[in-house]
Amino acid sequence: MDLGMMNRRRLMVSAGASALLLGLAGRGVWAQASDVFRIGALNPVTGAGSPYGTGMQKAILFAAQEVNAAGGAGGRKLEVVSEDSQTQPDAAVLAAKKLIEVNKVQAILGTWASGVSLAVLPITDAAGIPLMHCSGAPALSTERKGDLAWRFQATNTRFGKAFAEIAKKRGYKRAATMAFNNASGIGNTKGFADAWAAAGNKVVAEVVYEPKRPSYRSELQQILAAKPDVIVTGSYLPDTTIILKEWFQSGQKADWIIPGWAANSQLVDALGAEVTEGIISVDSVANETAPSYAAFAKRYKEATGQEADSNIYAAMTYDMTIVLALAMEAAGPGATVAQINSKIREVANPPGTAVGSFAEGKEKLKAGKINYEGASSRLDFDEFGDVNPDFLVSIIKGGKLTRDSVVSI
Repeated sequence: MDLGMMNRRRLMVSAGASALLLGLAGRGVWAQASDVFRIGALNPVTGAGSPYGTGMQKAILFAAQEVNAAGGAGGRKLEVVSEDSQTQPDAAVLAAKKLIEVNKVQAILGTWASGVSLAVLPITDAAGIPLMHCSGAPALSTERKGDLAWRFQATNTRFGKAFAEIAKKRGYKRAATMAFNNASGIGNTKGFADAWAAAGNKVVAEVVYEPKRPSYRSELQQILAAKPDVIVTGSYLPDTTIILKEWFQSGQKADWIIPGWAANSQLVDALGAEVTEGIISVDSVANETAPSYAAFAKRYKEATGQEADSNIYAAMTYDMTIVLALAMEAAGPGATVAQINSKIREVANPPGTAVGSFAEGKEKLKAGKINYEGASSRLDFDEFGDVNPDFLVSIIKGGKLTRDSVVSI
């Protein structure tokens, strides 16, 4: 048996155990199938998103436990079935079809990487169920057909604007870009280039590179030949590791602005403090002063042994589960998936009584409108189902990510 098949079987056992664990809780109270709302947790447990995927999955599970402990949502308990997207569109499509057709899930939560979410969206749209995701591609706003896609991450366009604002504040003049050839990578660098040009600047060199290459030396040489003072990337951890290693070997000086999912502690572990010194890492920043974040951070530490600020995407999947449950409560017993979906903005957007947990929201809904303030961001969904989080700027210093500033766009 090959290793991939063994890993998939382990995952299926784990997924079944997760579903069974939540399904058996309170069996005497939740006796009928109609009393269950089944969620598909489709997360990047392996692949480029693996530093975050297990934590994202666990956050969905403990959020569902929180909802069930408060008596369920809209007269139903939550049951979770977990699958690994492998951070690959093809694998994610197979997993999404299984979740919908075999496991009969009524929502899919936690897709990561734009290529994955773009591949899954037509499937969830056709099934008439919500897709809640952590992906940045602008097309995820424009391709949504039935108001069923909900983005808990900033768009790549906004990431690019944040990169440009950071570059401007730091006085860079000669910026170049390197983009992974997918919607997210190109979206990041295009967003930067557009914002950079709007400020009267010019990108001196740009390269779009292919995935899974053993070397990016030729692409890097094209960039370095333009003598940039900063290189902005739309990249993932595996390719970023290769690019930075080859850049360091070149001996040519340049600064780097890299998305936080690629410039993280795993990058430092792979390359060491000397290579990564001074790299600017940019990612969404959690809503750290909100009561919801304090509750999430406590549960995340208990579940994983890690600090919550190491995984912003887990905060997003926690919020997905709570928002969905509050929408179920607002829609009431026996509500259809469409009726539940229509309540998402109603429970997350102002105006309304601010709430920081499912139990509080469930109670306050009895008196009227609520506004769930999320752990990952304020969660005010626009007409495209997008939110507007702020950005955390960190600098790698002495082998550690050091917080520098917060940028609002």
